[in-house]
Amino acid sequence: MTPESIQAMIDQAIQRNSFHTQDDASQSSGGGLRRHVQHVRVCSHTDFMKCQPLNFKGTKGVVVLFQWLEKMESVFYISDCAIDNQVKFATCTLLGAALTWWNCHVRTLGHDAAYDMTWGTLKKKITDKYYPKGEIKKLEI
Repeated sequence: MTPESIQAMIDQAIQRNSFHTQDDASQSSGGGLRRHVQHVRVCSHTDFMKCQPLNFKGTKGVVVLFQWLEKMESVFYISDCAIDNQVKFATCTLLGAALTWWNCHVRTLGHDAAYDMTWGTLKKKITDKYYPKGEIKKLEI
């Protein structure tokens, strides 16, 4: 895999997720009719974990990061995870260096601000941390 193909896969995953996690506030079809949306129950952390999300340690490189991002998005979809819980549930799968990075981030921003960020923002931050743009340039040389 070339650095360009890896970056393209990451960009595609981010774009796909931003489509799936957009605000669902608009439930109308444009003709004034509202779709009936039935919500049976909210996805709990236990429901989320039953979908077997991957853990991420931040030590195995960009391919493992990409796999973690893809699996996390799949688990969000399968578990019907609420947008408000995505960052909270995803960060529970961080271990080792990645968990230390996240805890430092929480201390810097504050608990509420850190957990109020969107999944898209977390993906960008974790990608910037574990696959910085400068690393692509080093690989090209």
